[in-house]
Amino acid sequence: MKTLKINLKWVLAAAFAGTLFASPLLAADGTDTGTNVDIQTLEKQIQALDQEVRELKHQQYEDQQSVVKAQPRLSAGADGINFSSANSNFVAGLHGVLQVDSRTFFQNGQIPGIDGFLLRRARIIFQGTVYHNFDYFLMPEFAGNSPQILDAYLNYRNRPELQLQAGKFKPPVGLEALQSDVNLSFNERTLATDLVPYRGIGAELHGDIYKGAYGYQVGIFNGLPDLNTSTINTNFNNNMAFAGRIFAQPLKNSSIVPLQGLGVGLSGTYEQDQPTTAGLTPGYTTDGQEKFFTYLGTTLANGTHWRISPQAYYYWGPLGLMGEYVVSDQEVSRTTPTPASADIHNTAWEVTGGWVLTGESATYNGVIPRHPFDPLSNDWGAVQLVGRFAQLHIDDDAFPLFANPTLSASGASAWSVGLNWYLNRNIRANLSFSHTWFAGEATANPITAKDENVLFTRMQLAF
Repeated sequence: MKTLKINLKWVLAAAFAGTLFASPLLAADGTDTGTNVDIQTLEKQIQALDQEVRELKHQQYEDQQSVVKAQPRLSAGADGINFSSANSNFVAGLHGVLQVDSRTFFQNGQIPGIDGFLLRRARIIFQGTVYHNFDYFLMPEFAGNSPQILDAYLNYRNRPELQLQAGKFKPPVGLEALQSDVNLSFNERTLATDLVPYRGIGAELHGDIYKGAYGYQVGIFNGLPDLNTSTINTNFNNNMAFAGRIFAQPLKNSSIVPLQGLGVGLSGTYEQDQPTTAGLTPGYTTDGQEKFFTYLGTTLANGTHWRISPQAYYYWGPLGLMGEYVVSDQEVSRTTPTPASADIHNTAWEVTGGWVLTGESATYNGVIPRHPFDPLSNDWGAVQLVGRFAQLHIDDDAFPLFANPTLSASGASAWSVGLNWYLNRNIRANLSFSHTWFAGEATANPITAKDENVLFTRMQLAF
């Protein structure tokens, strides 16, 4: 192609020189008809050569692009380590989460909680796509007493509006419960999340409509106990649990910027519980993860169990607000010392708010600092001020036949304030304080005898 460029220059030079040489002769004999024809022919030839050069350049560019596209792609960055086949039909990603916390209790004379550091979460995440439409997700948890598989599922994407997911994952209930652990405003979720299921084994149909402005999830699971009242139900002999959620951001794609971040939704579950020897223990916990309520060991889930949770959030610029209300209505029974049954109607609610002091946008999926932490450049990341209030109320019918009123509180309320420092997209530091007080006469329980005051810190790596 370089040769063509040189020849073209010589042709143009020769044509120009020839024109200069021929001009006096033409002027001398008074005629230029034949010469004009020759010049026009030469100009056409030059244009043809120029077009040929352009086509060769374009072909060379296309050949280079084809070579690039034909090779697999490997990248490493803030989003983890990602590999993709040449045609993007096969994609694999490696990600991770590490959270190192501390808790300091101020109990004012009562038996204190356990102070110190803990490895709150340590996870490796494998996710990707095979044959273009099949997504997979595997997330083991290495923090705690023993490793476990938190999430393991396969998702088929027929189209964004129609997808089918099967395996172990979070049921579509609750707003804060569905928020990623790395994007929570505080170290621990609120009292409201105590009443929703943690994870379940099953399948769900879900999809996003109109560029994510509307979403739905409908699923069936083995069983969905409250977050802190039982382990995941893996007994296939029990009746199935049904769960569903609809969520709308009606103005997400509109030109009304202040309302693009408004979202409202409704979620719920329904199942028929069968009594098991496991009971409903261990119970509900505070922000400091101390147990303030537990059913008696003789209390069994027996009958209809349903939940409903209206929810909403609003994000605009540095402002973020989120709230939800949860009802967990469960029929229980006992056989000893005397047979009894009741319909326990527990309720909870929470409101969480935040403001990014450095001006970045707040979202349901966290904050991305405009300028990553770099003291040499006088850049300090993003800082967010957060606060929340939550309450959980236990049905009066739970006492005294199904829960001991001297050991279990009939309710709890908590407020929290904190600062979140986003050093960059991957590293974050939290500092927060939580105050919880209790309702009822559970003075025999050292946890509920007085208010709980806890100072939290966290260092988090997520990629």
